Amino acid sequence: MKRVFFIDDSGPPLGHMILAFGAYLGGFDGNFVWNRIGAEYPSNMSVWSLRVLPALCGALCVPLVYLLTLELHFSHLSALGAALLLLLENSLIVQSRFMLLESVLIFFVLVAFFSYLRFYNAPKSSWFRYCWLLLCGASCAAAVGVKYMGVFSYLLLLGVASFHTWKLIGDHTISHLSVCVECVCQAVCLLVVPVLLYVFWFYVHLSLLHRSGPHDQLMSSAFQASLEGGLSRITQGQPLEVSYGSQVTLRSSASQSIPCWLHSHKANYPIRYENGRGSSHQQQVTCYPFKDVNNWWIIKEPGRQDLVVSSPPRPVRHGDVIQLVHGMTSRFLNSHDVAAPMSPHAQEVSGYIDFNVSMPTQNLWRVDISNREAKSEIWKTILSEVQLVHINTSAVLKLSGVSLPDWGFRQLEVVAEKLFKAHSSSLGWTVEEHRYGTSQEQKEREAELNSPTHIDVDRKISFWAKFLELQWKMLTVKQENSEHKYSSSPLEWVTMETNIAYWLHSSTNAQIHLIGNPVSWGMANFSLLAYQLMAAIYLLRRRRGFKDLPDGVWTQFLSLGCVCVGGWLVNFVPFLLMEKTLFLYHYLPALCYLHLLTPALLEHVNAHLLRSETHQCALGVCVSAMLVSVFVSYRTFCPLTYGSPELSANQLQGLRWRDSWDILYRHR
Repeated sequence: MKRVFFIDDSGPPLGHMILAFGAYLGGFDGNFVWNRIGAEYPSNMSVWSLRVLPALCGALCVPLVYLLTLELHFSHLSALGAALLLLLENSLIVQSRFMLLESVLIFFVLVAFFSYLRFYNAPKSSWFRYCWLLLCGASCAAAVGVKYMGVFSYLLLLGVASFHTWKLIGDHTISHLSVCVECVCQAVCLLVVPVLLYVFWFYVHLSLLHRSGPHDQLMSSAFQASLEGGLSRITQGQPLEVSYGSQVTLRSSASQSIPCWLHSHKANYPIRYENGRGSSHQQQVTCYPFKDVNNWWIIKEPGRQDLVVSSPPRPVRHGDVIQLVHGMTSRFLNSHDVAAPMSPHAQEVSGYIDFNVSMPTQNLWRVDISNREAKSEIWKTILSEVQLVHINTSAVLKLSGVSLPDWGFRQLEVVAEKLFKAHSSSLGWTVEEHRYGTSQEQKEREAELNSPTHIDVDRKISFWAKFLELQWKMLTVKQENSEHKYSSSPLEWVTMETNIAYWLHSSTNAQIHLIGNPVSWGMANFSLLAYQLMAAIYLLRRRRGFKDLPDGVWTQFLSLGCVCVGGWLVNFVPFLLMEKTLFLYHYLPALCYLHLLTPALLEHVNAHLLRSETHQCALGVCVSAMLVSVFVSYRTFCPLTYGSPELSANQLQGLRWRDSWDILYRHR
């Protein structure tokens, strides 16, 4: 709402834009800070507008499941059963009533599958069917744009569409032209349109959020400088081309959440480390995660004594050999064949002090611009990422990422490492702050470091550069806290061993928990196992030459498995491989596929496996009993779903059907 840039590791920005749109409709000004779960809203805040869109998406999932069941060629009764299971699913109700994105994600996934099946089932002569295909592509883009979890369902849909297209290509009753038109339309609607819309979400995101915010430090210097405020205020008017005599700060390009700058100070390495190894006892060079005057270095041309920029300035180019002089101590950046303090496989980096011993200075560095566009590329402020290669040893200056002990003030270690050993992501350095030096004397130079020059330069980076960087950061940024009170493993979701407490009244037992409907949850698991068992038996018998089902029914059965069982698999199995903090709500998309499966599978059993009317009547009685049980279970957990009515401590204890559930209560 305040146009402040942010980055979220859960995925792209469309979901947050949808929530912001609802807030905008309600007149929210963005002044409330969500920094504590359970904090009370101000009396003048329109809470309904913040929650209306997730609630609307959650409500629309019910008729969508009904329509999707019909498109799978099952009866209205099965469609009604699937809709009722979703309607009475306590966990989806809870998730839809808050400013959360799972209901929005599920809505777009269901729209995508419904519109694709509507396209596939429509008469081939109807051109209107391609509108459904276009809606499918747009819904896929929206699902991925809300959360990266949407990619799983999108890939499943692409697999189903690819299978149908392969069958179409082999159909000799259709002309070559019709096949080509069909393939091109599907490629455009299911591949090109989603990609274009996905990029469009980020274009809107980056156009709206043009102000500096707390997440800036995750991004490169060039990205930060393109935002209003923050780094752009510091770098405004800086010289673009780095020249001999330039005063610079060098930021590490290593992919870590906290930035740091090449730094030195008036403290030496200890003569001997704790493990008994010796050091050069020269001035420490580190990487410091804060702005500091000791982060300034001067680019010096070897063979010349001047530490000022000439007129006209002589720019530094790719391949030039330079020296780096520390601005506040005048020590040369140096490396030699001495093991680094925390990384003994690499070389120590220091500020050279002449102790009149047999350790000559080795302070020449070659500038390699890794993102250059031409062989004689000029080193540019913010835009160029450089590697500094030590001339004597061919080692590259890099951030090891290891914290130094107390003698190094817990700052980060900087080393020089052979290129074939070093990880490429930690080798780059970017000039962030830049001044043209004009003072030769040390005291005048120290004063000059606090007075930037002003040469107007336009260094805006393109949308595509920002888009690609943001993609990489969202995929690689790691959560700081790997554990949470309500985090859980995927295997605990299947049997609902866990819950999440969303809200607890400050003085009563009224509370809201993310807990599913235990009965429908159990039915979903049973349906999953039953389908797999039935599919295995059918396949074995068909292999032996027994066709228990007509071809049309067999195709219907396989389609049900591809959509429902396949949807569960692609939305569950990937979480088993993830190393991130996971919660019960991550299982909701997979669960919706199983609620779709249960009634359709019961209809299949009733129509094709049960021969006698007695068995069919018995199944009908069992299904009725199960639906009643689902409703009773829903009503039982309503106090934890809606937060009312308030229950006593004994009643809350009665709702703790599993010992692992964390239900809170006060004895009064």
